[in-house]
Amino acid sequence: MSDENTSPAGAGAPDGPEPDELIYVVEDAIATITLNRPQVRNAFTLTMIDRWADALRAAEADPQVRVVVVTGAGGAFCSGIDLAVLSGIEPTPIARRRMLTEGVHKVARAVLDLSKPLIAAVSGVAVGAGLDMALMCDMRFAARSARLSEGYIRIGLVPGDGGTYLLPRLVGPAKALELLLSGDTVDGVEAERIGLVNRVYDDEATLLAETYAFARRLAAMSPISSAMIKKAVYQSQHLDLRTNLDLIASHMAIVQSTEDYAEARAAFGERRAPTFVNR
Repeated sequence: MSDENTSPAGAGAPDGPEPDELIYVVEDAIATITLNRPQVRNAFTLTMIDRWADALRAAEADPQVRVVVVTGAGGAFCSGIDLAVLSGIEPTPIARRRMLTEGVHKVARAVLDLSKPLIAAVSGVAVGAGLDMALMCDMRFAARSARLSEGYIRIGLVPGDGGTYLLPRLVGPAKALELLLSGDTVDGVEAERIGLVNRVYDDEATLLAETYAFARRLAAMSPISSAMIKKAVYQSQHLDLRTNLDLIASHMAIVQSTEDYAEARAAFGERRAPTFVNR
């Protein structure tokens, strides 16, 4: 199904002063990045990109943070790049390339450096680069009414923020090409069916409650083991099984030498919750 009223690249800039366009909060070992331009469905600017990447780096560096959640304010996830940003770029190939490589792609590089679980809570629209930002996350939870689209083709563009790399790895090349070449929109239910999102919930309130409940479960796990599992999963996509097994043997030896492993074993035997110290 298509949504002709949704711009894949974003919306025009609003009138009046800008609010704080990105909010970063840490609570109960969970860092939350909230995209906060609801008047344009959280279309992002380049200054917002800088803060987004900085927030991811801050979460990585903070030993108190165990899980990161990214979401959007006002009933939308992200409608992509603000069209005013595109209009302001010098119309030369090098300037347009640098807008991505030295601007928008900062978030992708910060995601690649994040060792902690990253969950996107998607309500409303996630379109174009907005969907790409969700695809970068380790997991995606969505509201039933969410509308997800790689709609670049509708305005004559190619996916500029990892969509052609990330989407086929989630839904397979054939389904990815169907969505990329048509620009069609899927709702949360269909997105779950095809493997685009992990879980779907009836409404935004339930989505956020369940996302944080799951994030708290992850935050209670061993941070060393979580980081190594995440790294092994992504590395293994580019390795043969023999190399993967050799890698895991080294990971296992390291994990078993940590204080957190000893604590996990003791807590399991004593039927209590473990207290991890990330050592």
